[in-house]
Amino acid sequence: MNPDFLIIGGGIIGLATAFRLANEGAQVTVVERNIIGAESSWAGGGILSPLMPWQYSPAVTDLCDLSVARYPDWIASVQASSGLDAEYWDCGMLVLPPYELEIAQNWCQQHQWQSELVAARDILPDMAEADALWLPGVAQVRNPRLIKSLRGAVLDRGVKLIERTTIMPMLADQHSIKHVNTTNGRLLAGGYITCAGAWTQELLTNQPPAKTIKPMRGQMLLFKTQPHVLEHVIYQQGIYLIPRLDGHILVGSTVEDVGFDKSTTPETRHDLMSAAFKLLPALSKATLVQHWSGLRPGSPDNVPTIARHPEIENLYANAGHFRYGVTMAPISADLIAEMILGLSPSMDITPYQWN
Repeated sequence: MNPDFLIIGGGIIGLATAFRLANEGAQVTVVERNIIGAESSWAGGGILSPLMPWQYSPAVTDLCDLSVARYPDWIASVQASSGLDAEYWDCGMLVLPPYELEIAQNWCQQHQWQSELVAARDILPDMAEADALWLPGVAQVRNPRLIKSLRGAVLDRGVKLIERTTIMPMLADQHSIKHVNTTNGRLLAGGYITCAGAWTQELLTNQPPAKTIKPMRGQMLLFKTQPHVLEHVIYQQGIYLIPRLDGHILVGSTVEDVGFDKSTTPETRHDLMSAAFKLLPALSKATLVQHWSGLRPGSPDNVPTIARHPEIENLYANAGHFRYGVTMAPISADLIAEMILGLSPSMDITPYQWN
């Protein structure tokens, strides 16, 4: 029996979409070119906020704010279905200077974000005297564990997962997709939803494109320390440190326009380590566990496409979330499901339409 929906891409956006549709009673299949969640979803840091929200358009911050508001209930539902902890943690974020203090404070006040000006040394004793902006409402989730939890949740809902299967460029017949060809044969469904991240444009080469989506490499480091060495996200001039509950600390990240090249470079490792040691000198004595990169689905101004195709009635896109796919996952899944099922949208979807 063919499913109601075939979701192309098994990252966090694809799994969240599958979870929502399955909760509505739909039969769903997810097909993934690699292993479920092994691309940018696994590689990211999991901060549930735009890094500097006052630097983004309302199309980004409104989507993030509504998604973050839904996160506690959403993650509780996912974990209840899977029995696996995704390590959702209200850890807060400390923004160190230089930054646009007046702009940041005004934005936080206008958007009802909690913020407080604090002495950086009160949080990090080794820091020089400086005022830092404390954002206590910023939470995080541990990406690899969220993937495992989502995978378990969708399987619990009867979703079929197909891995190591590449979809060929999609072809429409009289304004509808009849089937898709893959490296493992033909797949048929009632509707097709591309959640393929950086690979979205390759799937749509024969169709009017969504907002231009291209891979943007991000390199990360992982250190192992004792728990409680760092208990808040720290951000300064493009560099962030993300603590995990067990003492691991992530350091990131670059934004590199290098195509589908996922290699890592010793120069970047050196630069990230130098910046991290300056922010948290204790890391210089910690063990460097891993250095990796992922390919973010870069899109203009970080605005994703969450829409039905303008000409192909059963083709949808939920893709191009750039740096904030984990943050935007709950609301993006809700919006695409509401669109498909004819429900009232949770917010204005105009900014996320197909070009």
